[in-house]
Amino acid sequence: MRTVRQLLDGKPHEVITIGPDAPVLEALRVMAEHEIGALPVMEGASLVGIVSERDYARKVVLQGRASKDTPVREIMTRQVRTVSPADTVEHCMQLVTDRRIRHLPVLEDGRLVGILSIGDLVKAVIEEQQQTLEHLQRYIAS
Repeated sequence: MRTVRQLLDGKPHEVITIGPDAPVLEALRVMAEHEIGALPVMEGASLVGIVSERDYARKVVLQGRASKDTPVREIMTRQVRTVSPADTVEHCMQLVTDRRIRHLPVLEDGRLVGILSIGDLVKAVIEEQQQTLEHLQRYIAS
């Protein structure tokens, strides 16, 4: 099974983040610009939360708040589940499934080094299954 480090090697190395005092509208602009669904929230070098489109829908839209007047810190998820580069894709899939989350920040020695989406994980699982099928087909044919 592939590791988080192997998945990160295939992704751009820049991690797009936002600060806790930024307006939610700015977070939405950044997510739209980069075509991503969540942003790690950083205070200096520390991960203090994560803000997602789901947070926006549930904590701004449904509560009648204004995106331009609400800071990210008021809607971000503070209890962030993280993984390390040594974790396996299987472990990550279990986390996103059990906790019903879509994004996993990756920390190495307390430093944010990447973020994985459920899409990244599903793609990795599909690729691995395709490789297994190819190996089995070659084995059967020989």
